[in-house]
Amino acid sequence: MEKLKNDLLLRTALGQEVERIPVWVMRQAGRILPEYREVRAKAGSFIGLATHPEMAAEVTIQPVTRFGVDAAIIFSDILVVPEAMGLPYVMEEQKGPVFPKVIRSLADLAQIRDAEPEEDLKYVLDAIKIVKKELAGKVPLIGFAGAPFTIFCYMVEGKGSKTFSQAKKMMYAEPDLAHALLQKITNSTISYLKAQVAAGANLIQVFDSWAGILSPTQYSEFSTPYLKQICDAVTEVPVTLFAKGAFFARKEMASLNCATIGLDWNMDIAESRALVGTKTLQGNLDPCALYGDFKTVEAETKKMIQQFGTQRYIANLGHGVYPDIHPDKVACFVDTVQNYK
Repeated sequence: MEKLKNDLLLRTALGQEVERIPVWVMRQAGRILPEYREVRAKAGSFIGLATHPEMAAEVTIQPVTRFGVDAAIIFSDILVVPEAMGLPYVMEEQKGPVFPKVIRSLADLAQIRDAEPEEDLKYVLDAIKIVKKELAGKVPLIGFAGAPFTIFCYMVEGKGSKTFSQAKKMMYAEPDLAHALLQKITNSTISYLKAQVAAGANLIQVFDSWAGILSPTQYSEFSTPYLKQICDAVTEVPVTLFAKGAFFARKEMASLNCATIGLDWNMDIAESRALVGTKTLQGNLDPCALYGDFKTVEAETKKMIQQFGTQRYIANLGHGVYPDIHPDKVACFVDTVQNYK
């Protein structure tokens, strides 16, 4: 295992005793930082930035420099996987990602392929290698991917949605097709995550952003089996599962071969502890708490820590930081965690 100057995140994920709580922030490398916006302007577009290894590496390291967080997370997007499978997307301003082609039939499914990370996603792996070199063991680097179900939603729907009714329609009307697509996504995701680890990622996070639209029964059928395959395949580093809105699946996720369960701000902390046993928990401050004044940010952060405790706990928000939150509020959150006695 690589020698890190600060390995708090990894020791915590593995359930080892730590001298203080590690902290990082989802979407920490992003629009809240003026230095990010400068690099993004040079890149010309979000996708331009994500596919340019040097620039992606630069924005990955920015929050470590500015906030002193206990981990970097590689700057990328969950939708690079469907693109690598032959389903490209465009990023429309104000609208988000849009897929010109979607998967709605067996014929559509036949048009996509298993991703080859070393070729199709080389730009992410190159960015990881650059970051590792520049961090020089300062903090761990988190790699990530979208959960198969969340990626499935985009590939079937073609864009973000409140209901993902086209995706859910396929589960009810053509479950075999849904499972065939989910398996294809899972195969590509496993290859991709293993390639990230080989390139230097120290921990992996799987984002199931749309988990909350499923019923508990559907989650057990259309998400958990594929998450299980990922957790069983990626054994070299700790894995964190973060399923937004899937409060009903915490116990089920804790039965998988993952190290950490991420909580959103709607999930009760004491109840979560009881459900997940000895797993490490991550989360779960409401990102909107960072709109409060500094006193409020500090008070809310301390209140959260008191509920989680100081062991088997990684401090974070309950989802990504919003683009209009002031960086100084993020700094206040990070400092409050790191100075907590």
